[in-house]
Amino acid sequence: MITRFAPSPTGPLHLGHAFSALTAWDMAQAVGGTFLLRIEDIDQSRARQAWEAQIYDDLRWLGLTWPTPVMRQSDRLDTYADALDHLWDRGLLYPCTCNRRDILAAASAPQEGAPMGPDGVVYPGTCRQMSRTGPRPTDTALRLDMQRACQTVENNYLSKETVEAIGDVVLARRDMGTSYHLSVVVDDAAQGVTDVVRGQDLADATPIHILLQHLLGLPTPQYHHHRLIRDDQGKRLAKRDDARALSLYRAQGATPRDIRHMVGI
Repeated sequence: MITRFAPSPTGPLHLGHAFSALTAWDMAQAVGGTFLLRIEDIDQSRARQAWEAQIYDDLRWLGLTWPTPVMRQSDRLDTYADALDHLWDRGLLYPCTCNRRDILAAASAPQEGAPMGPDGVVYPGTCRQMSRTGPRPTDTALRLDMQRACQTVENNYLSKETVEAIGDVVLARRDMGTSYHLSVVVDDAAQGVTDVVRGQDLADATPIHILLQHLLGLPTPQYHHHRLIRDDQGKRLAKRDDARALSLYRAQGATPRDIRHMVGI
């Protein structure tokens, strides 16, 4: 078994991160498997070296270890470009020039609001008729034509309703050259991850990732979606919740055992 924890260095790790990392670690340790750490830093506008260093420090304090060197997504842009080229050459991607305001305006129905999917507002397909010929454009966002993609997959498991609920997701952002959905699938395969441990909030993204694995000829790992750690008001923790940052608990004298108790492990 190979599990992984893949944080983004855009803020402090909090109790929710600790729960996910410890769950993946414990699962691998129980069967003599391997726990991997991956740094998901494709958003270079927000990634900071100091936060990455803090990730290593916090995880080591929790008692976790991992093979080195650690995979960093910012080192793998050429690999993501190859995957995009493969999908573009098959006519499964199209350029999109819409901004968030355009999408919201086109998707909203009177008195109903905009339908929501794994990436927020479901894209209404405004740019679906854009040209897909010639070299793959690198100066604009690229979306996956979900309906066409599903038609190319033998025994596709996604229903029409599921496809419509997800919409045409972005696989390459203009300022990144890739996206979470593409990079996480390519990286899990490259690292031989057999079991993906992540929060229930990402369960809706799993059909996208399985579809991409089929399209790119990659293996599909087992997915384990764990419960979320929430604050006293029932809200899911986010990196802006500094009050629950691991570094703060450490400064207050908490032990790794205390953290396990706090998250119910």
